[in-house]
Amino acid sequence: MSGRKRFFIEKLNGNETEVFLEGEEFIHAKTVLRVEEGAEIILLDGSGKEYFAIVAKIEKHRLLAHITGAIVGEREPETPIYLLCGALKGDKTELIVQKATELGVSKIGVFSSEYCSAFMNGNKIDRLKKVAKEAAKQCLRSRVPEIEYFGDFESAMKSASGYKNKLFACEFLESNCGGDFSRLSGSTAVVVGSEGGFSHREYELSQTLGFTGISLGKRILRAETAAIAVCTLAAFALGELK
Repeated sequence: MSGRKRFFIEKLNGNETEVFLEGEEFIHAKTVLRVEEGAEIILLDGSGKEYFAIVAKIEKHRLLAHITGAIVGEREPETPIYLLCGALKGDKTELIVQKATELGVSKIGVFSSEYCSAFMNGNKIDRLKKVAKEAAKQCLRSRVPEIEYFGDFESAMKSASGYKNKLFACEFLESNCGGDFSRLSGSTAVVVGSEGGFSHREYELSQTLGFTGISLGKRILRAETAAIAVCTLAAFALGELK
């Protein structure tokens, strides 16, 4: 079953038995994966369901698939994990999005902060969404993590207001700063900074918004390493890696 090629489509209404695959997903299916008529594929509409389908017809700009059945995907996280990370230079933010998706993160917020020297624009956000979609297909997820950009630090922190646990990783915090991954249960938001880290003012602001500081050990980690590490620790503590 995992050998079937997977493609994302617009959300289905639940009663449809035939659907067209168009746009970039169709181009990928036709020109890269060489999908042919009669092939068995899986369609994903972001609802958490996986629709089994057979390619009935391939046209110039789309293909028609006949839905034969559906199941609820088994690889989505049971507990929401929200990663908030400072924007990074080059393609490092893409790496974080890719690995966080593989680790089961439900939402990713990218933000600008006081010491952040990278910038984001619409094209970069679209690229991150594409990276998340490809990673979701690769690791057999049924949903793509939501990607959102925040132009300021405070807005990013406030976006995690509904999460039970809110952990703030910072390089100048001591190991006994209060946060503890081993005690996690329930929805969790984790924050890491950009290459420049955080200012003391930003850390104090995070505390007023309900975040608890957490240390990642005595070594200084690269920003992308820290992001992947906090996602891994949170996922393991919440039972997502068992």
